[in-house]
Amino acid sequence: MKLSEIKSELKKLSAIAFQLPNGELVPNHFHVTEVGKVSKHFIDCGGTVRTEEVVNFQLWEANDYGHRLHPEKLLHIIELSEKTLGLPEAEIEVEYQMATTIGKFNLDFDGTNFLLTTKVTDCLAKDKCGIPTEKPKVKIGEWKPKETSCCSPDSGCC
Repeated sequence: MKLSEIKSELKKLSAIAFQLPNGELVPNHFHVTEVGKVSKHFIDCGGTVRTEEVVNFQLWEANDYGHRLHPEKLLHIIELSEKTLGLPEAEIEVEYQMATTIGKFNLDFDGTNFLLTTKVTDCLAKDKCGIPTEKPKVKIGEWKPKETSCCSPDSGCC
């Protein structure tokens, strides 16, 4: 979800809810403790220099159970952040404290809740690594070992 999309959805809502990938809701007394611009400048395993920029929200909960962040307040925080930080029209990444570490999520919307969706790592240079685009599928019970091994300790392949 891009920044303009969350702003558009917030204007239609009377309450905000964030839903974790397992279906549980972030407790409704959460705070948005940070809105920021995160820039990443890196080199991938194939030697290509890349840049990436996301808008970052950090959700946090305390024991102030009476706290409720209303859509218009979050919209105001976003607009202030845009003005002050020069936020780009970029994808939103959400940080949320999990059991032992900070979880990073993509953001989507189902018409009612903002969905924290899982992020995955990936190789950005598959064409240079020789990684197939799809893993070969093997049906269980059909695999049979070859009579001879194509790889031995002296073959130099390992």
